[in-house]
Amino acid sequence: MGPVLALPAVLDIQAAEALRVQLLDARGGSLALDGSSVERLGGLCLQVLLSARQTWAADGHSLVVSPVSGAFTDQWNAFGAPAWAAGQPGDPA
Repeated sequence: MGPVLALPAVLDIQAAEALRVQLLDARGGSLALDGSSVERLGGLCLQVLLSARQTWAADGHSLVVSPVSGAFTDQWNAFGAPAWAAGQPGDPA
């Protein structure tokens, strides 16, 4: 696995642009997102993460989110977002 990007505790509308920029800067190789500190996941950051997943998959690289906090998992699921299957390009563990 490539570099690790630690996600902030609050992924709300104010964090979305910074997250987008960080992900674009990391594009071009495998990436792990550490979601263990996430306390709040907002809709706009969810969209950024879903877009990143599609981008990494299209590029043929691995994008994983591991570890994740319970709050991250609960809020991801509350949005009804697609499951992120482990071990596939563009999919977190």
